[in-house]
Amino acid sequence: MSIQHSSFNTHHSILIIGTVWPEPSSSAAGARMLQIIKTFQKEFNVVDITFASAAIINKHSFDLNSIGIKTQSIELNNSSFDRFVKELQPSIVVFDRFMTEEQYGWRVSENSSDSLLVLDTEDLHFLRKAREKAWKKNIPFEAINLNEEQTLRELASIYRCDISLIISEVELELLISHFNIPKQLLYELPFMLPAITNEWTSSLPSFEDRKNFVFIGNFWHEPNYNAVLYLKEKIWPLIRKELPKTELHIYGAYGSQKVEQLHNEKEGFIYKGRAENAYEVIKQAKVLLAPLRFGAGLKGKLIDAMVCGTPQITTSIGAEGMYKNLEPPGFISDNELEFAKNAIQTYQNQTLWNEFQTNGFKVINELYEENSLSYKLTNHIKDYIQNLNHYRNQNFIGNLLKMQSLNSTKYFSKWIEEKNK
Repeated sequence: MSIQHSSFNTHHSILIIGTVWPEPSSSAAGARMLQIIKTFQKEFNVVDITFASAAIINKHSFDLNSIGIKTQSIELNNSSFDRFVKELQPSIVVFDRFMTEEQYGWRVSENSSDSLLVLDTEDLHFLRKAREKAWKKNIPFEAINLNEEQTLRELASIYRCDISLIISEVELELLISHFNIPKQLLYELPFMLPAITNEWTSSLPSFEDRKNFVFIGNFWHEPNYNAVLYLKEKIWPLIRKELPKTELHIYGAYGSQKVEQLHNEKEGFIYKGRAENAYEVIKQAKVLLAPLRFGAGLKGKLIDAMVCGTPQITTSIGAEGMYKNLEPPGFISDNELEFAKNAIQTYQNQTLWNEFQTNGFKVINELYEENSLSYKLTNHIKDYIQNLNHYRNQNFIGNLLKMQSLNSTKYFSKWIEEKNK
């Protein structure tokens, strides 16, 4: 279902500013950005969409031009962006992370003040870092001081924007209850996926046709390397002892030497490198393992596993916010012995395996179905565009931070620009 927006016509445009060019084959963040872009295309079907970034396009970057998206190379700390955005006058500007908003938000506000500012947080960066610090120090997460620089920067960015897209209800609740962020500034938007159909499920390999375990994740992301190391040192030896003919296939983009050196064929611990198509490798596996010990947001690997009908064994961190009140598509355990036992049981028990697969399909269709989510999102955005002044007048702290940003970041950036000349 598409919404017809009277306030949008061919003269309006949407600008997305990215820290990097989307790589949906490399990360869940890249896949999510494409989902947002396709939602805009579908629901605001008469507007131009431009994706701009200061990063270098590489061979893994998605070809945005192939789906009708304009691309624009921009520079950090350069007034050429001011001229670009002033001429474009986008109705909506989306920042893909809070760091992007810090760099360009004040320039957008100064040169296109009527643009609706949308921050896609991906996940809460400060939460992921705090949990990593707690794990490394072996202390409770509650003992970590959240009021550190990165937290304050990310929260300030949320205040300066009109809408911040929050990927999970857990993070939404943290922002509202712990930090007292006004609910009107936040909007829960999980991954958006096509509904699971009978045609899709019948095309998937059966229990009998699958073998081995799989892990997949971008190794730029520290929680993924930590999880693979945990598998290598603690969990996989327990599984391999009971299932000596099975293998664990590790897939992930940007695997460094420290990842490659974990590869050991004799142990059945196989590092395969980048998966060009995550679905193809996940649906051949019988069980996905994701023993994440810290992190934030929703886990793309677990979403992909549910789509592929592959049961998953994960931790409470991995499962956080994923299934809400629905039955999970696998076991959740934070104990390595129990984790291994659950993995072995799921691998061997077809009845249990089928039950987990069915649970996963239900979770996707009830929580992540794209038509319902995109309809609600665009209704929300439409309301904000039509009542922008009203909402901004209510956001006193955001207005205060915008003024402060203009008076500090602006002149620091201009100093860098002059220095670069």
